[in-house]
Amino acid sequence: MMSRILAIDFGAKRSGLAVTDPLQIIVNPLAGIDTNHLFDYICKYLDSEKVEKIVFGSPKFADDTETPLTLHMNKFMTRIKKSFPHLEFDTIDEGFTTVRAKEALYLSGTKKSKRKNKYLIDKLSAVIILQEYLGHI
Repeated sequence: MMSRILAIDFGAKRSGLAVTDPLQIIVNPLAGIDTNHLFDYICKYLDSEKVEKIVFGSPKFADDTETPLTLHMNKFMTRIKKSFPHLEFDTIDEGFTTVRAKEALYLSGTKKSKRKNKYLIDKLSAVIILQEYLGHI
């Protein structure tokens, strides 16, 4: 039996999470959460669901160099790896996922008040990251 892949759009203040179904076909938004609560949230989620891999959207500048946020994300990823050494980890370029998430909300006819919900945008960014990742593997 297969297990889920979890994607994280890691942010300085907020992070978005998305997850596949156990067959790794369908991607669903999971949560938009304050980053300072992210570690505890992931620990609880991993205790209740079978996850085989965590994919981080890696922030980079247009010239493919790392951003200041990349260092924080790498530290966080190391912390998760130490706590869950049995999991696989991967990264994928998250370039423009936030812009694309906002555009998707706009094109779907979502009301302006809801489009300003940054947690919703973060969740959709994580969905885009995971959809692109699945397209690469």
